[in-house]
Order: sequence, then structure tokens, then C-alpha cells
Amino acid sequence: MRNVLFICSRNQWRSPTAERIWRKHPLISARSAGTSPNARHTVSVDDIEWADVILVMEEKHKSRLVAEFTRMLEGKPIHVLDIPDDYKYMDPDLVEELERSVGSILEID
Repeated sequence: MRNVLFICSRNQWRSPTAERIWRKHPLISARSAGTSPNARHTVSVDDIEWADVILVMEEKHKSRLVAEFTRMLEGKPIHVLDIPDDYKYMDPDLVEELERSVGSILEID
């Protein structure tokens, strides 16, 4: 089982959608968080420690994580999905994009 942390800005649309899709997979334990202080769940030290791999929606999310958690991120793969903030929660196009990109990165179906 791999612990996968999904990150967006406000933990409102993209990362919760990814968490919902992927938490059903038998090889993944999924969480989501946001980089904004106004996020539903702001990424924490516990989230970073828990994660085996971190998937961020945009490059700015990776930059924010690196700025705040530099040492904790050593040895943890961080992948940028390049998914813009153009979707609502469980938007079918977002679901399709997340299934394709995350599956490819994690090398699972």
C-alpha cells in the first residue's frame, strides 16, 4: 500500500476529487490537502510524513511545499500533474484526467 498525498490550493475541487477517485484503489491510501491558509485542510507536517508520494496539481503547489517543508521532502517524489483550476468537484473531465495521469505516474490501472 502506498500513501499518496494530493495537493491543490484550497483543497476544494481538484485534490478532493483525486482523493475520492484513488482511495478506492486496493494499492493506494489517499489523502488530500491544500497549500492555502484558507484550504479546507491545509497541508501539515503529519501529511508530509505520512506520504510516500506527493502529487500536486500545479508547479506553484510544488514550490510552496518546497519552501515550507524543504527538509521533510528529501527523498519523497513530488509529481506535478499540470491540472489547472478549471474544474469543479468530480467534474467528469477532471476525473478522466486524474485517472489517466495518476495511473501513469504510479504505474497502476
